[in-house]
Amino acid sequence: MLSFLLKLRTRARDLFRLSDAHTMLIWSVIVGVAGAFATVIFREGIAHVQMLFTGSDGSLVEMARHLPWHRRIWMPTVGGFIAGCLLLLARRKAPSSGTKAIHADYIEAVAIGDGVMPVSTSIWRSLSSLFTIASGGSIGREGPMVQLAALAASLIGRWVHFDPSRLRLLVACGAAAGITSAYNAPIAGAFFVTEIVLGAIVMESFGPIVVSSVVANITMREFAGYKPPYEMPVFPAVTGVEVLLFVALGLLCGALAPQFLVMMDTAKKGFGRLNAPLPVRLALGGLVVGILSVWTPEVWGNGYSVVNSILHSPWTWTALATVLVFKLIATAATVGSGAVGGVFTPTLFMGAVLGCLFGQGMHALWPDGTSAPYAYAIVGMGAFLAGATQAPLMAILMIFEMTLSYQVVLPLMLSSVVAYFVARAIGKASMYEITLHRNREEAERMRLRMTQMRELVRPAQTVVLESATVQEMTRVFLEYPVKYLYVTDETGRFLGAVALADITSDLLQKRDTSNKHARDYLKPTFDVLTPDMPLAVGLQHFMSFQGERLPVVESTREPTLAGVVYKTSLLDAYQRMNAER
Repeated sequence: MLSFLLKLRTRARDLFRLSDAHTMLIWSVIVGVAGAFATVIFREGIAHVQMLFTGSDGSLVEMARHLPWHRRIWMPTVGGFIAGCLLLLARRKAPSSGTKAIHADYIEAVAIGDGVMPVSTSIWRSLSSLFTIASGGSIGREGPMVQLAALAASLIGRWVHFDPSRLRLLVACGAAAGITSAYNAPIAGAFFVTEIVLGAIVMESFGPIVVSSVVANITMREFAGYKPPYEMPVFPAVTGVEVLLFVALGLLCGALAPQFLVMMDTAKKGFGRLNAPLPVRLALGGLVVGILSVWTPEVWGNGYSVVNSILHSPWTWTALATVLVFKLIATAATVGSGAVGGVFTPTLFMGAVLGCLFGQGMHALWPDGTSAPYAYAIVGMGAFLAGATQAPLMAILMIFEMTLSYQVVLPLMLSSVVAYFVARAIGKASMYEITLHRNREEAERMRLRMTQMRELVRPAQTVVLESATVQEMTRVFLEYPVKYLYVTDETGRFLGAVALADITSDLLQKRDTSNKHARDYLKPTFDVLTPDMPLAVGLQHFMSFQGERLPVVESTREPTLAGVVYKTSLLDAYQRMNAER
């Protein structure tokens, strides 16, 4: 099979005279179809496990409402225990998959890996997620869907022997196909991968990713019974001063989104401190969900049906506040216990409920000048997602694709962008570790752009007074492998430098040096740096100087010797400042 695929690829390329870029577009089509099928298989798996637990499939919330209270408690608990056992199997398989270069997560495989994803580990983790979701765990199903779609892409690329760079791109295409299949949003799926996973929009990679997203969306539409997860109502026209209310909603979402992620991390640390096996921890997480569902069955599942209900039917503010708090605790318990799944959908849930509560409050204060609360729920989904993912463009496009309404664009853009900047300003949390990594790198580059020579100054150990004898200078030259000694007066004022070549020349020529001192060999026009000099200017000085270090003086008017700057230190800082992913 492998040799057949290799021959097929070679013959097709020679026959149609395809370049590497054209070939990648063809493979992105194949990956788009494979990603859609991987998503469908996972959906069917959830339905079958639900049948195993309850004898019926469909909405988890509706299922929970019709179950007796004791079954609501033990189902997520048992599901969590089984999921934990499967995760243990995944961990046991991980060491046999190779070195650390093989990453189980598709983001790592694309961003910092070689595109290779371990098959057995990914499958066991997906099975674990399947049991968590099907038993009512409060976690998103998009995570394992994207993981499986990316795994399919990785396998296809390895079968045809793609090099690491093209394999990473193919895995990115698979991830985009998975997001598209989960949310029926091909444009947002493409921007999710380019904005979050790749970190930059480059046409060489964006083209295949878009093709893969579109093909996955077309493929999903061919399956009977497929429908988008969210049924969006018609968005009302927003004009006048009401736009400012959506800015306020962005401020609120931007302030709370990082706290939501911090709560998830706190829950993980709390469960991690429990001296209990992994299956027991996941069972405890399921137990929390089960107990909460006795009063509020809406905490089950990823929240699709609850959000659709909020968008299409009136809710009291007390019901919204209750489901918000309970869902927050349930999600923290599920994620914190170590369950495998996505936080993407719970983030949309939080944004919808928070936006609806905000809309109800504004409508109570200004009944004639505000839109219906569901409008704020729709915008809240995008704003909260932008604050949590720090990917505002993806969030805007996702909500726009879901509504297919131009009316939503203005308030959505304002709210999402404001939420993004507020979240960046008040917290370092992000839904994806790669985003934090890029933020740290960008912050480091910004710091280095502001760096001056004073931050690179090191002590100058090869300093002599102008009265130093040749014997004293020779001793320093023998102790330090340098070409120049720096000469100062009694007050530390820099006078110039003495070259090793000049002293060596006198010694080799056996000239009388008994009455010579440092002032006799002085080079007074020696190049110097100042502490307030930027990196770029310092680099220019080194480019015209054939040496490893340059002296730093306090100022040109007061040339007190402050130390030295080494060329390696400056080049290292300059390289990090201009580094690109």
